[in-house]
Amino acid sequence: MAAEVRPRLTVLSGPSGVGKSTVVAHMRKVHPEVWLSVSATTRKPRPGERHGVQYFFVTDEEFDKLVANGELLEWAEFAGNRYGTPRRAVLEHLEAGESVLLEIDLQGARLVRESMPEAQLVFLAPPSWDELVRRLTGRGTEAPEVIERRLGAAKIELAAESEFDTTLVNTSVEDVARELLALMQVV
Repeated sequence: MAAEVRPRLTVLSGPSGVGKSTVVAHMRKVHPEVWLSVSATTRKPRPGERHGVQYFFVTDEEFDKLVANGELLEWAEFAGNRYGTPRRAVLEHLEAGESVLLEIDLQGARLVRESMPEAQLVFLAPPSWDELVRRLTGRGTEAPEVIERRLGAAKIELAAESEFDTTLVNTSVEDVARELLALMQVV
């Protein structure tokens, strides 16, 4: 008799610019049944972003309340804004037998590992340092000092790869999305 496949929490993390959002967007287009947790953030919406779709946009006071009440699985501050994963929705989806995917930063991944050691942590790595630099500078949306800060953070994030259960190298969005689905046991 085959072992029962249990849903699990999968955390996708890696340096800024490695393509986490692109991989997740492709995966969800092909497999819309994969539930991706929507983070709460104190940053203002960008054009085209909608509350409850890309993020739950909250005030600093509302975010403080979420933290104080233990309603966030993890949270972090990045570029002057705070981001966090609502705990209740993640647990409800897992209890309902659904696999759950979080796309979060290194600090958040470490916090999830502390509170949910059974979670599967997946590190998304660039094919090379030069390619990561090209992706970060190629966006053309950020000032040079922001890019320098992101590259500095990326060096630290890349050094944390050994803390993860699995590493996927982002040479092809389609291939990485397929590998991530297999790890999540969504087939």
